[in-house]
Amino acid sequence: MSKDRDKGKKTNALREVEAAGLEHRFIVFECPEAIPGTEVAARLGEDPDRVFKTLVAQGRSGEHYVFMIPVACGLDLKKAAAAVGEKSVAMIRMRDLFPLTGYVHGGCSPIGMKTRFRTTIDETARLHDRILFSGGRIGCQLEMRPDDLAALVGLAFADLTASPSAAHGTTGS
Repeated sequence: MSKDRDKGKKTNALREVEAAGLEHRFIVFECPEAIPGTEVAARLGEDPDRVFKTLVAQGRSGEHYVFMIPVACGLDLKKAAAAVGEKSVAMIRMRDLFPLTGYVHGGCSPIGMKTRFRTTIDETARLHDRILFSGGRIGCQLEMRPDDLAALVGLAFADLTASPSAAHGTTGS
């Protein structure tokens, strides 16, 4: 395959992972539009606890933060704020996602954003040898070891999820 055709298929996230020489799996599946993360997990035959969505929030200070949580869970905004030392955080508007990160809703990866933001992943990621998350485009997932992802983007681990009764809250991918 020529480099030009190869370049069209690679995402910024995949390029960064490959440049770092990290072990990974890049998964492409048919998906013409953004779908819930639980549906992504089902289409791939994966445990939803092992598939993470990437959410972007803004703190009271004006700083932006990236949070990664299992796709079947909701983000607890109070826990998220505490994890990054903010009084409060709020999800950014969907229309602001692409200009801020370079990614669209349903294809937002913690790797390869226009600007690298402080990133925190739910501590349950450590329960899995490998986790899946957006590969930087709708219909693409990256599978990596959580510690490799942590080394690449400098992420921290924290309790971020809402209790099951409140999990209907914050969504995204």
